[in-house]
Amino acid sequence: MRSLARTFRACYRPLAIISQSSSPAATGAVHPLSRYSLFFAARTMATSNGPVLKKPLKLACVQLASGADKSANLQHAREKVLEAARGGAKLVVLPECFNSPYGCDYFPSYAETLLPGPPSESQSPSYHALSSMAKEADVYLVGGSIPEADPDPDTKKYYNTSLIFGPDGALLGAHRKVHLFDIDIPGKITFRESDVLFPGNKITIVELPGYGRIAVAICYDVRFPELAMIAARRGCFALVYPGAFNLTTGPLHWRLQGQARAMDNQIYVALCSPARDTSASYHAWGHTLIVDPMARVLREAEEGEAIVAWELEGAVIEETRRNIPLSTQRRFDVYPDVNEGKISFDEPDLPK
Repeated sequence: MRSLARTFRACYRPLAIISQSSSPAATGAVHPLSRYSLFFAARTMATSNGPVLKKPLKLACVQLASGADKSANLQHAREKVLEAARGGAKLVVLPECFNSPYGCDYFPSYAETLLPGPPSESQSPSYHALSSMAKEADVYLVGGSIPEADPDPDTKKYYNTSLIFGPDGALLGAHRKVHLFDIDIPGKITFRESDVLFPGNKITIVELPGYGRIAVAICYDVRFPELAMIAARRGCFALVYPGAFNLTTGPLHWRLQGQARAMDNQIYVALCSPARDTSASYHAWGHTLIVDPMARVLREAEEGEAIVAWELEGAVIEETRRNIPLSTQRRFDVYPDVNEGKISFDEPDLPK
């Protein structure tokens, strides 16, 4: 990108001189050649339409019911991951806080220490369960999210963390929820994750060898399109969001957010929710769904347990981008490119 900018500046300089010496410049007008050059440069510097998904990949999202028993939750998750794999899935996604109830009251008591990594089984039974599931099922596994505790208990630091494993059981990446769920809708819902949790500080892009790249973020992160835009421009074929919207924001925005991120970036989007449990203190919306690059909702669950699956195809991404060529129409002479400048892709104390 920078080399293109340097090339543009070199090509543009003579046009600027022409503009300064011509009558339009004398009156303060922009020379038409200059205006065209700026437009051409913006088109040249936009992202390419190259293939991002090397071969078809079946994705399955598990809308899981979880309770107070962590061991039972992990065993149930294993059963569903194996079921999804038997159905042909090679990428399986679990929901946010799949190993515990969701809520600020539960994060500290269910939190596991992931550092230094890899943690022992006593430190993090969920880490080892996810690694084992991925290997047994022979799948890439986005392990929803789990509450993570800082190794120093005196800090009282907790995170909402997603662990991503490969078919060999090795950890491929980790994402700590960047945007904490702090909302207040009078008469409906008040929730403040920041009362207990600390945020992560990076965008998470994970390479799936043989297929391509995915981006992983968690729930409230979906409301911030910058993460998705950067991931798409870095070559991701899918945005994966374990999440737990509620009965207020769920019917309003859950499907809409998934479609918006897919439409803006012309890639697949998966939103994976817990199943709804009306006896719990937090009622998840459910409606796990997969959206294609044209923003069509391909599959959507209801509120109960379900496995939502679809085969992702690179040709669909390419066709969408060819028919609606946003990548060559962006105007970085008018507005900035969020893919340039200071972007954090690393976090020193993240599980590795």
